[in-house]
Amino acid sequence: MNYRRLGSSGLKVSELSFGAWVTFGDQMNVDLALECMQAAWDAGVNFFDNAEVYANGQAELIMGQALKRAGWPRADYVVSTKIFWGGPGPNAQGLSRKHVVEGAQAALERLQLDYVDLIFCHRPDYDTPIEETVRAMSHVIDRGWALYWGTSEWSAEQIRQAYELAYRLNLTPPVMEQPQYHMFHRDRVEVEYAPLYRDFGLGTTIWSPLASGLLTGKYNDGIPEDSRGSLEKYQWLRQRFESDEARAQIAKVKQLMPVAAELGCTMAQLALAWCLKNPHVSTVITGASRPAQVVENMQAREVVPKLTAEVMERIAGILDNEPAQPTNFRRA
Repeated sequence: MNYRRLGSSGLKVSELSFGAWVTFGDQMNVDLALECMQAAWDAGVNFFDNAEVYANGQAELIMGQALKRAGWPRADYVVSTKIFWGGPGPNAQGLSRKHVVEGAQAALERLQLDYVDLIFCHRPDYDTPIEETVRAMSHVIDRGWALYWGTSEWSAEQIRQAYELAYRLNLTPPVMEQPQYHMFHRDRVEVEYAPLYRDFGLGTTIWSPLASGLLTGKYNDGIPEDSRGSLEKYQWLRQRFESDEARAQIAKVKQLMPVAAELGCTMAQLALAWCLKNPHVSTVITGASRPAQVVENMQAREVVPKLTAEVMERIAGILDNEPAQPTNFRRA
């Protein structure tokens, strides 16, 4: 496993990581979660991602119990949580100082940890001034409840405001962003955030590298009964997979599958390796509902050296979606 610095920080995270979204609580109990986490750990993964909203807190409870049973040295792994959707109450959501502080404390209790390594603002909060959120997150860092803070799905302008406020007020600035990034969703990571890599050394912990499974190829002929698209809670995903946009994307997945076959890998491994080729990606968060999937995903790192300029050009021709660069910005 290779380890990459989280942006300009000194923290190193495994280039492939493991997350709890969808599976923990909905498809996994503690026993199965531990099996999957152990398979990731054995492959060199040191970063495990979570959020207060995942399975309404159950994902953190399950991960906390799994970590306790695993008995790994605390210094050897990195855990994250994300704050925004903590409950139905008017002050149990958003990024007010009240919810940031109380949400962080509740997450630590569920995870059975003294601190998380990373804490994210799960979405921008348009009802709370960014300064209030920056002050609250800096407070969380100062109290030792988290070591680094960042954002998830914030615009480049919002992230820049947070950085500049932190520097001006002598507070702790954000270190990382957790954006969606995959072969079909590229503009934000490749273009919008480009000045932030240059100006602040922004790190990225990307989610949905397989486009919710679309890039595995398993949805090429419909929605399998044992997939997340078949879960009652994820009917929105079924609707997405049945959209005209998804049908067009599936057609491209079918064209990409021979490329994967020629490289001796699965479509999922090709998609993960493609994400890893981006030098601004600190880590790619993977998910799985069984240990065999974890093992398969971890092998994606062996595909990266096979993605030569010629192969990447061939993939680009199939995707036909390279983001346009702004005329006033040149890629470094």
